[in-house]
Amino acid sequence: MQMNDYSLKIEKFKNGIFDLRTRRFGTVAEIMIKKLYGLNESGTLAFDKRDTVTNARVEIKFSTALKKNEEAINDQNVFQQVMDADYKTRAIFSYEAEIYDFDSNIQQIKGKEFDILYYGLFFWDQIEIFKVTRLEVLNFENYSNKQHRGNVGEGQFHLNRRNIGLHRDHFLQRVLSYPELYELLQEEN
Repeated sequence: MQMNDYSLKIEKFKNGIFDLRTRRFGTVAEIMIKKLYGLNESGTLAFDKRDTVTNARVEIKFSTALKKNEEAINDQNVFQQVMDADYKTRAIFSYEAEIYDFDSNIQQIKGKEFDILYYGLFFWDQIEIFKVTRLEVLNFENYSNKQHRGNVGEGQFHLNRRNIGLHRDHFLQRVLSYPELYELLQEEN
């Protein structure tokens, strides 16, 4: 296979990841972490995976890193905002994380249901994987134990330009390239 063909496949693969939404995107992240760290299925809906060595309950939460929209949608610009919506113009590179405003919400964290949290960001050039304990998450300065009105036991925190350095300095576990992820996801179990 020529390098050009391989590069095109990697670009299509990366575009596909950024096109996925909600549950489908989350499943890709779960499989990535499962394969990277040799985790097992949890056997329950309470948490995502189980560590095969320590038997720890593992939760996995990821987001794409996108520049903040410059304009809110309103009655006057709704059509144009829809026509101009394109993640490729908003996806940021990892080295831009402390320059551009972005807000990646790591949500639906059920604090009593896990021991370890893998979380991270899909930047345009790489994936950053962070790892923390339940206690560390609950003590994050910007952790909120209220996600929705009436919600009990589920919280969230945000990764953004102002705090990405803290997460990189203290909780960064691994950086993965898209070619590495491409190869990892093609491996047989």
